[in-house]
Amino acid sequence: MIAPHFSDPEPFFDCVSVLSRRRLSRSLFRPAGFGLALTLTLGACGNGVNGAVSNTGGADNSGGQAATGGGSGQTGGNSSTGGRGASGGAPANAGGTASGGDDGASTGGTGGTDDVGSGGAANGACTRELLDGLLDDYFAALSAGDASSLPLAADVKFTENAEEAEIGSTEFWMNAGDTKHSQRALDTEECSAAAQAVVPEGGTDLPVAVRLKVDGGELTEIETIVVRPGDYTASFAVASNPGAIIDISEDIGWHDVVPEGERATREELISWMDKYFRAFPQGVCDVTQACIRLENGGGNFNCGESCGSIPGNNVFDPRIILADVERGIAVGFTIFDFMTVGHLDMHMMKMSGGEVHAVHAMLRDTNGESGWE
Repeated sequence: MIAPHFSDPEPFFDCVSVLSRRRLSRSLFRPAGFGLALTLTLGACGNGVNGAVSNTGGADNSGGQAATGGGSGQTGGNSSTGGRGASGGAPANAGGTASGGDDGASTGGTGGTDDVGSGGAANGACTRELLDGLLDDYFAALSAGDASSLPLAADVKFTENAEEAEIGSTEFWMNAGDTKHSQRALDTEECSAAAQAVVPEGGTDLPVAVRLKVDGGELTEIETIVVRPGDYTASFAVASNPGAIIDISEDIGWHDVVPEGERATREELISWMDKYFRAFPQGVCDVTQACIRLENGGGNFNCGESCGSIPGNNVFDPRIILADVERGIAVGFTIFDFMTVGHLDMHMMKMSGGEVHAVHAMLRDTNGESGWE
């Protein structure tokens, strides 16, 4: 697929912003919609200076389009799946952390191929751009209340608060607004992405956790946790505070790329989360004195000072652990049932320089069920 190129792109992009860049970019991902979207846009905006269209595509430092075309933006061009650039991977309506992006993000989008859904890599490889773009698409579809635009596998499994449902049919999907913030982990080895987000439902901002599993460019698993007021009722539970998730995110730098010399390996990230669950509360190792732990955004807890061995009987069994080595993030899913009936639990932690700087949990009552047993 060939992306248009303009010697002076500003008039074109100004017009595209009026016509809704998101609708154009998402049409460009689908071969059937490319010609119509391009014709309508060029008809409304003109053919650019001298009416020239280049056959080379490519990206420039201001976030130009990749070869397959993705919506452009000043924070870095999109890949063929809408992967973002230096803003750390959130669309305009997602309010993602702008404190850093992936390596190479400042040069714009990654060059794509004609294989739609490949995330800018040949042969359908799983890339960071693919995963980040699918999170963009997921939050955009959630805001629209319409999942039909998502690349869903025929046998996709969707759960919300441990209950399996048809995606798009739940009350939350029908009432969610534009995502205000998301902090993300991208695991290309598992071809999975996870995010903690703040999403309004009506006039109430809610903490939301999302996990996406991808196979061949299609979504095969979608797991979500939506925490409304009163949904977490452990005796030691604190009230949700979604605003704190946003307020502290820049200080933590969730999307900052960890310098190579300070990175934990994939094995180290997974091992840390595994021990945290299995030896809880004695498995909280290598945390800084300033490390803050939030639960659904609430509280202001010290991450922990103990670092014991894993007991013979695991306290919690981790069901899934994902690792993002570039950003130094590990994400773990389990059932948190420490002195409780059992809560669906997603933990996210940030590590660099051999130390953990933040631990954020999202928990909700589910009577010990995950929906993925």
